[in-house]
Amino acid sequence: MVIIFPTDTVYGIGTKIFDLEGINKIYEIKKRPKDKPLACLCASLDQIKSIAILNDDAEKLINAFLPGPLTLILKSKDEVKEKIGYETIGVRIPNYKLALDILKENGPMLTTSVNESGSNPINEYEDILVKYGKCVDEIYKSNEKSSALASTVVLMTTDSFKILREGEITLNMIENILNKKG
Repeated sequence: MVIIFPTDTVYGIGTKIFDLEGINKIYEIKKRPKDKPLACLCASLDQIKSIAILNDDAEKLINAFLPGPLTLILKSKDEVKEKIGYETIGVRIPNYKLALDILKENGPMLTTSVNESGSNPINEYEDILVKYGKCVDEIYKSNEKSSALASTVVLMTTDSFKILREGEITLNMIENILNKKG
């Protein structure tokens, strides 16, 4: 099952994390290279812990900024490596009620923005319906406003971190949390 749903940043196209057919369908729909992994949206810290290995700094950032526009790239748990081949996985908890409800019901979902790979995200429901209505199982309409600004992406697979894309959450904000004692 592949669905399109709104988040606090942009609309996402997604499927359950271990739905190999759904994952392949997303790559086909987006014309996305197979070597570009999909991010994983989760409803809770427990869902993140079920698929990724967290260190203390990752937990600090999760507690400070999630739900919200922050994606952490972490080492994958063995089940994720075995079933979908991801050594690392980008995880995020969206700050958006409808998205959280969908994730609570379906578990962690691999997602990406709604667009053809390399193009700007499409963030208007009517435009998405016209372009992707026949390609996916369901499209959820948003009644809330999303920011349309992509999340900050932080690589945290070692003892240090590296910002791969800066969004609303800045390097300074991240450093402030990680440098706090206690």
